[in-house]
Amino acid sequence: MSKESGTITRQREGPVLRAFGEELIVQLDGEPTSGKLAMWASMTRPGGGPPPHYHSNEDETFHVLEGRFAFLADGQWRESGPGDSAFMPRGVVHTFKNVGDQPSSMLITATPSGFERFFARCAEESRSRGGAPDMARLVAIAEFISCCSHGPVGRFASQRAAM
Repeated sequence: MSKESGTITRQREGPVLRAFGEELIVQLDGEPTSGKLAMWASMTRPGGGPPPHYHSNEDETFHVLEGRFAFLADGQWRESGPGDSAFMPRGVVHTFKNVGDQPSSMLITATPSGFERFFARCAEESRSRGGAPDMARLVAIAEFISCCSHGPVGRFASQRAAM
């Protein structure tokens, strides 16, 4: 029998974070999951999504709730719609882009937890700057939290722009 306890988060009960034109609602973070995972709902504007990147520590799972996304993995783009899922293990260069004409949403899980702290710090940075993020500062935040490696990764940056 486990000494840990279960947790339930109601829809839209978690903190709302805004950065990079994205809105995240954190459903579960590392605290109630003992660091095992983090889960959030993400709203992405048309054309929105991160630059190609990889995570050093986390595996990431995406489940499309509404709209259409294209995912880049292994150098290939694949479109996905409601009910589709994608898995990106740590170390795999990946990105996603909302390829629809309306905001789209996904449920995203990272294992173990930690990436949600990166996004929370980026949201703080976005609020304090009131505009475009300072990419050097974001890289420093990522390194401090030791959760991910971001930034254009070779030929994939130009592929995302072409999508």
